[in-house]
Amino acid sequence: MKCKIPVVLLACGSFNPITNMHLRLFEVARDHLHQTAVPELKLLCGADVLKTFQIPNLWKDEHIQEIVEKFGLVCISRVNHDIQQYISESTILTQNRHNIHLVKNPVQSDLSATYIRQALYQGQSVKYLLPDSVISYIKDHHLYLKESK
Repeated sequence: MKCKIPVVLLACGSFNPITNMHLRLFEVARDHLHQTAVPELKLLCGADVLKTFQIPNLWKDEHIQEIVEKFGLVCISRVNHDIQQYISESTILTQNRHNIHLVKNPVQSDLSATYIRQALYQGQSVKYLLPDSVISYIKDHHLYLKESK
């Protein structure tokens, strides 16, 4: 790494439940920012979150504008998502492309919190997909059971 600078990453998404790939986003983004020496506050997101900017009434345009203009994004690639297309389909993102850091995740996975919830509802193992502490918390609090769906 060229230099180690303080990095603050703010992420949004369901993280419901948090997976190892969610945690990995932070590591990949931090490594990228350390290599490019960008010591700023950024919104960290996966490509799936970037796609949600296009969903009517989910995000206000002025909020997207402020986030991208004032702080910027670190967007991590995700299987079956075309980040370049999402940017080109949005005037706000296109105008602020210079403030969007696109980072290729070296470990591509289509693991999602939705998949994890479905597996848990069906009584399937999620070992090695979630941190052990998260699995314990889910079991201790009886989360994601068929009845709780």
